[in-house]
Amino acid sequence: MELIFATNNRHKVEEIQSAIGDKIKIRTLSEAGIDIDIPEPYDTLEANALQKARTIFQLSGIDCFSEDTGLEVESLNGQPGVKSARYAGNEKDFEKNIGKLLSELANHDNRNARFRTVISLIWSGKEYFFDGVCTGTILHGARGTNGFGYDSVFVPTGAENTFAEMDMKQKNQYSHRRKAADKLVSFLQNVASTRLKFE
Repeated sequence: MELIFATNNRHKVEEIQSAIGDKIKIRTLSEAGIDIDIPEPYDTLEANALQKARTIFQLSGIDCFSEDTGLEVESLNGQPGVKSARYAGNEKDFEKNIGKLLSELANHDNRNARFRTVISLIWSGKEYFFDGVCTGTILHGARGTNGFGYDSVFVPTGAENTFAEMDMKQKNQYSHRRKAADKLVSFLQNVASTRLKFE
């Protein structure tokens, strides 16, 4: 069995493949011979993730999944949300994004926020969603050099360090993306085992 992950991020693919095992082969877009930039025009993570999954399924006819992730800040009414990567402009410059975020929060005492990941899966012609949430707070300045995006200003609930101060093992204890991926993996392991019983 094969499953296309709508990404060319080899690290993400390896993590998912390792979790699933060898019953299902995960392929990147480039490995599937797909070279397109899929727009994310919608105002929800679910709609954007589904758009990507549907696009890849229509092009390939192969079961596939995609993800969309956003940082939702309580005192900013859930912003930047789906615009997290382009918060300060279409160039996806996270230094500028962080600068804008800290500026917007300068006069707010409430710095509660959450990361949310939504995975959209198309499997045997049916559509499924898996989500993962990590709550936390936004600092007044950046700390740490690991990770990417807003990791350097986000401290998960129950932790003392930012995501950018953690190694991958530590981050996975809290990670929104890992929580969503674990749900996906559990589903795939169950359907793979069921299918193999009848083959």
